[in-house]
Amino acid sequence: MVGRKLTVSKLIIGIILTLMSLTFFVPIINLFAKAFSNPTKVHLLHGYDILPKGFSLINFQVVLSNPIVSKALMNSLFITIVGTCMSIFFTTITAYVLTRKNLVGKTPIMIFLIIIMIFEPGIVQEYMVMKDLHLLDSLWSMVFYRTINVFYLIIMMRFIEDIPESLIEAAKIDGAGHMTMFLKIVMPLSRIPLLTIGMFYAIARWNEFFKSSIFLSSRDNTVLQVLLRQFVVERDATTLVGAANLLKNNNIAQLDFSALKAATIVIAMVPILMLYPIILKHYTRGVMDGGIKE
Repeated sequence: MVGRKLTVSKLIIGIILTLMSLTFFVPIINLFAKAFSNPTKVHLLHGYDILPKGFSLINFQVVLSNPIVSKALMNSLFITIVGTCMSIFFTTITAYVLTRKNLVGKTPIMIFLIIIMIFEPGIVQEYMVMKDLHLLDSLWSMVFYRTINVFYLIIMMRFIEDIPESLIEAAKIDGAGHMTMFLKIVMPLSRIPLLTIGMFYAIARWNEFFKSSIFLSSRDNTVLQVLLRQFVVERDATTLVGAANLLKNNNIAQLDFSALKAATIVIAMVPILMLYPIILKHYTRGVMDGGIKE
């Protein structure tokens, strides 16, 4: 086994990458520190502090006890989970159909898909479609919205094309239909690309703010990203703390608003941050499965 030699260029690249990583991670860790700090010591935190001053969960208790925030969190989770599952299924099954050699009209269909990928419809057209489907102010509008991303569809087609045709032919000889081949051959062999596009779909749906603010108008159907904008950008303390608490000027109203905002941002980040180690675990397992030959 040949050891890796540490050169000056590698050392410089390592230092540059470390500094770049710190510029990304320090602000995030500072948010966690501010959210978990004792309310009486939050003002002692500075922009580059990464350790909380004391420890308290009061900021999270206040945020999560707010019925508007808890409802928005549940709405975001519903849209992300259901929408991602639908996107993965329909993207994969469409890719399977488009990779069949005997598909009639494949070229016109691909040209049409590429055109709609390049020339996206305007917000007015999308709004009118949702209105005609009676999906305005419904969570299903965000679940059905862009169920299939054409770019991810093309990526999925590329992976399915690499599946040996002999497996498909053997399944046909055994009497398997297209749905059986799709569920028992294509899906199990496409675990890595499914995880990849699934992660992309989940992140896009979780972070969707603009279309959610247009399609969803009532408080019962709002999502976490819309509330996050109200708290962080518009500094809407009334919604976060509650008008009754502000009028009474009690302990909740006296909490540091920047710490409450930090707690809200952390709550919005944690579900996506938890997604990465799960995906990486399956990536590693998939690599190991394909790396052992007998």
